[in-house]
Amino acid sequence: MNASARVIDFDRSIPAADVRRELAAARSRTSGEGASELEELSASFSPAMAELQHQIERVAGVDVPVLLLGESGVGKEFAAKKLHARSPRAGRTFLKINCAALPSELLESELFGYEPGAFTGAVKAKPGLFELCDRGTILLDEIGEMPPGLQAKLLHVLQDKQFSRLGGRRLLTVDVRVIAATNINIERAIEQKTFRTDLYYRLNTITLHVPALRERRQDIPLFIDYFIDLLSAELGCLPRPLSKRAFDACMQHSWPGNVRELKSFICRHLILQDDVTLISELLSSNGDRGSSEAHGKEEKSGLKPRIASIRAEAEKQMIEECLKKSRWNRTETAHALHISTKTLWNKMRQYGINDPSRRGDGYVESKRQPQSLDAGAA
Repeated sequence: MNASARVIDFDRSIPAADVRRELAAARSRTSGEGASELEELSASFSPAMAELQHQIERVAGVDVPVLLLGESGVGKEFAAKKLHARSPRAGRTFLKINCAALPSELLESELFGYEPGAFTGAVKAKPGLFELCDRGTILLDEIGEMPPGLQAKLLHVLQDKQFSRLGGRRLLTVDVRVIAATNINIERAIEQKTFRTDLYYRLNTITLHVPALRERRQDIPLFIDYFIDLLSAELGCLPRPLSKRAFDACMQHSWPGNVRELKSFICRHLILQDDVTLISELLSSNGDRGSSEAHGKEEKSGLKPRIASIRAEAEKQMIEECLKKSRWNRTETAHALHISTKTLWNKMRQYGINDPSRRGDGYVESKRQPQSLDAGAA
């Protein structure tokens, strides 16, 4: 019996067409979505991801809840999709809901559905995601933000596979595999009474940790190539590769926003086509964190000159490299840097960059320390 038929059996008051429409919409959002990226990103050069993928292969076929832990943006949803794709439920529905994005009342109605009159505006019954996802997999993202009262109802579903709709009395039975994901410190949340201990132990049957991007730097080139191809197709532009300096900056960056931050960086790279600015951003953020760690007691006002100096040094080095490659052809260098010749001239004067073959061309070598354009404008 298919999933839609089982949902219809729960409540004959819902027109079959409505349920089929809900289920078809849910499947269309998930059946093709992410299928290609599972294949694209299944390869990994890092031991940390290789171990995670090995664990996923072992756990996928075991029909128990899974708890995914990891920082924001590391790819917990990707891991959940791969668990579903490798499981016996692969042909069924995969649904995701962000528990932090909805207030408790709306979240409950989305998960478990509601009956007519359950609240103002509920004129007819509506099945929830658990019903639509029967015999499939549901990802509860940011489960650490779920209200404690709703956690109790979720625990009942995990234990008995039964629940009632909002405003309803009849118990409904579903067969859903739950994958939960969070970036919070679960142990601390339990101590603070914001996360139920019994729910944690129920979800903690299998726990997988998705490593941060800085812990798997060998995979950064894979993500760079993948996002350049993906985003260039979405944006309708040429798949412009990174320069060597931009690539090196990516490999050295700590990526606090993980894969999500890297994707945004590649998007800006394709749109702006300004390596100088983008590299400066990476170096500035690294310098900001390094300064904070090394000089945690310094006042915040002391950070700006340090960051400006780092950005200026990055600009100066890139300009010098481009000038040397073009044999000090300013027009060609300005074109390569995507700036005007006048801007290049001003930066050369500012940073004291002189063509060694031209000592009498009208400008004097600067004795000042490099200063970024931002700092100069200030």
